[in-house]
Amino acid sequence: MIILYNFLQIAALVLLFPLLVVLILIKEKYRLRILKRLGIGLSAAMQEIPDGSPRIWIHALSVGEVSSAVSLVHAVRESFPEAVIFLSAATSSGEKFARSLSGLPVDLLFSFPLDIHPVVKYFIRQLRPDLFILVETDFWPNFLHTLSSEKVPSLLVNGRISEESYKKYRSFQPFFLPMFRSFTFLSMQRQEDVVKMVSLGVAEQKMRALGNLKYDAVVPDMRGQILPRREDLALPHDKTIIIAGSTHSGEEKIICEVFQRLISDFPDLFLIIAPRNIERSNDIFGLVTRMGFYAVRRSEPQKSDMQVLLVDTMGELAGLYGLADIAVVGGSFADFGGHNPLEPAAWGTPVVFGPYMYDFADIARDMLDENAAMQAASQEELRELLYFLLEHREKRMQAGRSAQDFIALRQGVTKRHIELMKQVLP
Repeated sequence: MIILYNFLQIAALVLLFPLLVVLILIKEKYRLRILKRLGIGLSAAMQEIPDGSPRIWIHALSVGEVSSAVSLVHAVRESFPEAVIFLSAATSSGEKFARSLSGLPVDLLFSFPLDIHPVVKYFIRQLRPDLFILVETDFWPNFLHTLSSEKVPSLLVNGRISEESYKKYRSFQPFFLPMFRSFTFLSMQRQEDVVKMVSLGVAEQKMRALGNLKYDAVVPDMRGQILPRREDLALPHDKTIIIAGSTHSGEEKIICEVFQRLISDFPDLFLIIAPRNIERSNDIFGLVTRMGFYAVRRSEPQKSDMQVLLVDTMGELAGLYGLADIAVVGGSFADFGGHNPLEPAAWGTPVVFGPYMYDFADIARDMLDENAAMQAASQEELRELLYFLLEHREKRMQAGRSAQDFIALRQGVTKRHIELMKQVLP
C-alpha cells in the first residue's frame, strides 16, 4: 500500500506541479511555510539542541489539537526534566497559536514536514526522536511508515473516532489500518473509541482508554480543598440555594424573573448572584431591589431575612458553588459563549446552563450525553428545569452525583498518559 501511495503521490506532483506552484505563490500561508515544511533551516535549528538527552516529539494538527496538547507538554517537562521536547503543528494557525502561548516549555517549535518520503526521512534523521506522540489526528502514511522502519516508538494520544470517521476508516481499511498498526500504543478518549479501533483490525493489546487531555486544562483541582461551611459565609442553613455564577448583562434579569416565579411555590428559596464583572454590582443591586427582593451585598454584613446575596467580592465563586443546591452557569443565557460548567460539577452541585455554550461546546455536549448537566433553551425552560429539581430532591441529589462522577472519571488524564510514555521510552 505504501508503494502505491508514493506512486500516486509522484504522479499527482508531476501532473499538478504548475498548479501547485501558482497556489504556493498566491497563498501566503503556503508561501511562508513551504520551505520549512521541506526541512529548509532545520539543520541550523538543530545545532542548538543538546545530545545525550531523550528526545520527545509531540505533534498536533491545528489550534484545537495544540490546545489539547498544552497540559501534556507541561507534564512531559515536569516528568522528564532532562528531555528535549519538540513540538510541531501542521497548519499555520496551529503553529501561530503554539507560538502565542507564553511559557510553553519546548526546545524547538516547527512546521510539520510534508508527507514526501525523502522529506520525512530527513526530518526524522535530523531530529532523532526517542518517542513520537501524535495528538488526536493527522495520519500520514510516509511519516508513520518511516517512524516504524527507523524503530522510533510512537503513541497516539487523545484519539477519537466520530461515526463519520469510522465509516471512512472502514471504507478505506487497507489504507488506514497499516498506519494505525504502526503505533506502539493508541490511547483513546473513550472505551467506545477503543471498540471501534479493534473492530477495524487494531490489536486490542495496543489499545488504551485514558480519557480526554483537554479536561486536565479545565477540570478544577479539588485536592486539598475543603467544602466551606454556610455559617462561614453567613448563608442561611434552612434555605435551598440557587447560585447563578459568572453572569453577564441581561442574565440577571432572566434569573430574577425565574426566581420570582419559583419563590411563590418554594418559599425557602435563596438566590446568590455572582456576576462575571463585579464592577456591574451596583447596576445588578438596583435591578434586584426594583424587582422587590431584599438583597444584600457580600461585602456588607449579611442579614438573616435576606432573599438574594449579590457577590461583589473576588475569589469566592468556587466555594459558593460548593454550598449551593443548584448551579446556573452564566454567560450561557445571553450570547457570551458560556463559562466552565465543571467548576460547580466538581463539588457535586447539579449544573444547569443555557443555549450559548460554544466556548465549552465539547464539554457541554459530553456532560449532557452522560446526564451530568441539564440545558435550558429559554427562560421558560430554565424555570421548568429548576422547578423539577426543587420539587424532586432525590433527582436533584442524583444530578449532583452524576456531575461529580463525570469529573472523577476525567481527572488525572495527563498523569495516565505520562505513565504510558514511561513504558514506551527506551
